[in-house]
Amino acid sequence: MRAAFYDTPGPAKSVLRVLDVERPEPRPGQVRVRVALSAINPGDMFMRLNSTPQDFQRVGEHTGRIPHQDGTGTIDAVGAGVDPSRIGERVWIWMAGAGHPWGTAAEWTVVPSEQAVALPDGISDELGACLGIPAMTAHWCLHADGSPRDRTVLVAAGAGAVGHYAIELGRIAGARVVTTVSGPEKAALARVAGADLVVNYRDADVARQILDGAGPVDRIIEVSLTDNLELDLAVAGPGATIVTYAAQPDDPTLPVFRLMWSNLVLRFALFLTEPREALLRAATEITAALREDALTPLPVHSFSLDDVALAHEAVEYGLIGKAVLDLR
Repeated sequence: MRAAFYDTPGPAKSVLRVLDVERPEPRPGQVRVRVALSAINPGDMFMRLNSTPQDFQRVGEHTGRIPHQDGTGTIDAVGAGVDPSRIGERVWIWMAGAGHPWGTAAEWTVVPSEQAVALPDGISDELGACLGIPAMTAHWCLHADGSPRDRTVLVAAGAGAVGHYAIELGRIAGARVVTTVSGPEKAALARVAGADLVVNYRDADVARQILDGAGPVDRIIEVSLTDNLELDLAVAGPGATIVTYAAQPDDPTLPVFRLMWSNLVLRFALFLTEPREALLRAATEITAALREDALTPLPVHSFSLDDVALAHEAVEYGLIGKAVLDLR
């Protein structure tokens, strides 16, 4: 089979290549998926740039890894202990390549059966490929400190992938959702997702707009704590929680007394180390939302497998929406 591959860290065009490798066979508890779309996330950039020799494993005759965690496809083989009736099932995939080298940037991948979730009838490959890391991260950020129902949630960067699903899943959960964006195009995307209030974070009076429009917020889903901590502190109500799911090159300086004064909770969230039960709950509730047509895809930009390096560069340059490799 053909697969994207790298065996050393570095820039996309320098290290990513497409190889012919042996098609994997599912082990007990696993399914093999014929990949339709392989979705690219910022975390894939981090892994490519920061991998060490200990991160690489055997892939047929090669040692390295096939990138990407998310995607969609159809199950065509199952391992021992998996119901054979799953063969032929369309699925969305999460956390492929965790603990083994078989990411989704290949014609086939293998994952534990529970990490290939049935796509409801009528749901497109494009929507399914947008889920995985973004939607499951958003779900954890919303629910890690209890239900967000009847709470005011501030979502930083509401036009981003995690932000988009934090808005939609927040509304499903009964929250009032406020979001910040950088301009009109992104504001339109956030409004389509269902945000109750959309504010341009570049405005001088952004904090006042949020407080006047929604009041103090109870939960903040943060993508850039270093850049946004002052705004977060300005709009957070007493006992609020700030959940940050991304790391910047420069760590923030924490104003400890100000955090203490409002009894704020500062939580850090990482998809790869999220509790297993929380991941499974997220997969179940995301799929339920799909059945209700309550989730929408991001703008999807398709690349061929041979253009995997170009697709990675598009993500690094701030592509609005989701970059995917189309292997159909």
